[in-house]
Amino acid sequence: MQHFGTADVPKGNDSVGLIKVYVWFGIAAYRRYSSGSGYPNVSLSSPLPGIPKPVFAAVDGHEQCETKITTLENGLKVASQNKFGQFCTVGILVNSGSRHETKYPSGIAHFLEKLAFSSTAQYGSKDEILLTLEKHGGICDCQTSRDTTMYAVSAEVKGLDTVVSLLSDAVLQPRLLDEEIEMTRMAVRFELEDLNMRPDPEPLLTEMIHAAAYRGNTVGLPRFCPVDNVEKIDKTLLHTYLRSYYCPERMVLAGVGIEHEQLVACARKYLLDVKPVWGAGTPANVDLSVAQYTGGMVKMDKDMSDVSLGPTPIPELTHIMIGLESCSFLEDEFIPFAVLNMMMGGGGSFSAGGPGKGMFTRLYLNVLNRHHWMYNATSYHHSYEDSGLLCIHASADPRQVREMVEIITREFIQMAGTAGEMELERAKTQLKSMLMMNLESRPVIFEDVGRQVLATGKRKLPHQLCDLISNVTGSDIKRVSTKMLRSKPAVAALGDLRQMPSYEHIQAALSSKDGRLPRMYRLFR
Repeated sequence: MQHFGTADVPKGNDSVGLIKVYVWFGIAAYRRYSSGSGYPNVSLSSPLPGIPKPVFAAVDGHEQCETKITTLENGLKVASQNKFGQFCTVGILVNSGSRHETKYPSGIAHFLEKLAFSSTAQYGSKDEILLTLEKHGGICDCQTSRDTTMYAVSAEVKGLDTVVSLLSDAVLQPRLLDEEIEMTRMAVRFELEDLNMRPDPEPLLTEMIHAAAYRGNTVGLPRFCPVDNVEKIDKTLLHTYLRSYYCPERMVLAGVGIEHEQLVACARKYLLDVKPVWGAGTPANVDLSVAQYTGGMVKMDKDMSDVSLGPTPIPELTHIMIGLESCSFLEDEFIPFAVLNMMMGGGGSFSAGGPGKGMFTRLYLNVLNRHHWMYNATSYHHSYEDSGLLCIHASADPRQVREMVEIITREFIQMAGTAGEMELERAKTQLKSMLMMNLESRPVIFEDVGRQVLATGKRKLPHQLCDLISNVTGSDIKRVSTKMLRSKPAVAALGDLRQMPSYEHIQAALSSKDGRLPRMYRLFR
């Protein structure tokens, strides 16, 4: 091999000359190796001789990736996860949602979501808040679910002090002006209208299946404000609710992309001795009820023929969702249920993508591939701290509703059969892949940290969850499925329901060996 002499290497800042030397060396090396004179029999899988061993960046032990948690004197938990980058996501999660509205008119959490980041004691309007965040390249958002309210901000790390100050103000010092509440009423009414008109009925069906599964209690209470309650919710009622649920011991300040000590310092500065606008005091009327699974049926006869008009309208469909009680996310059975849900999979009758998208899941292979007339078959798993619900959503032409329901009940019965080794491994691999891919996103890590610490006071790391997924066996799937099939079904039905089987027939099918509906004999057709 030729070596460069000192005269051949360019001196000083002659970068052009340096590039010429490297290009020349590359061409010479290419000619040498391509002619076969260099290393004629080198395998691509073995390292080339003379190449130094690569050194990869690594963290010093697990302490770099662990979630750090500190509890302040007032009961507020501060949780952080370090992550490289100049941006961070910080937010406050509150143990408050639609399930806590037993003693109040339903819809308060929905109103608070719309009122979030409006005028506060420090900021005169939403525009002022947005302009403040803009200086640090930031955005804000608020989301409510059945059990959690989450206020979040993503911004530059150097603006952390401003961000925590703003979050404290938005959560504890909202003005709740009359004009803001009136605008929220308009926004809520519009959202309720949109919910009933949109072509995708999944949010409405999810509401209906929860109402059927937990009739009149906890997670069965409506997540969206009922039309009758829009005018009932005012500032006084909101303050009464906030006084009970927006207290430090029910909150977590979570951050991703910042140093833990820095976040704790900001929490002490802005969240430790702050008196809320509704006044300090011992929380009263806190609902501690445990979810009571009831099962049942909620039906809504609706004309779906004009849901999607246009050059390629969606045909009139009837939508069915059948669910059974699973488990809470605090139980050991949660992971096997997550694998079972991934194994069922499913989706729409037309789905771009290949096997990686789940084309080998049971609902694709057994349902959509065999019954061309079914437009959709998808499995969902909703899990809470005291209960859970595994359900299948299917849609088809109204004339084939009975057959569609029987196909779904058959799939539920087959869950308790023996899972194939290949499909189980595929489901576990896909679940781990989806988990790790989602946790590459900073806002998703933030939500994961906040929700886990709020619910359990600690956080299971991704590699621990992957180990739990890997340990799931076919007997685990069979055990949890058999237990689930003992519960009463929850059924939601939307559309033309003239061919819909009765609840008793669906219950009988799920109690049978083959999942078939009882036969119906008619004298006249």
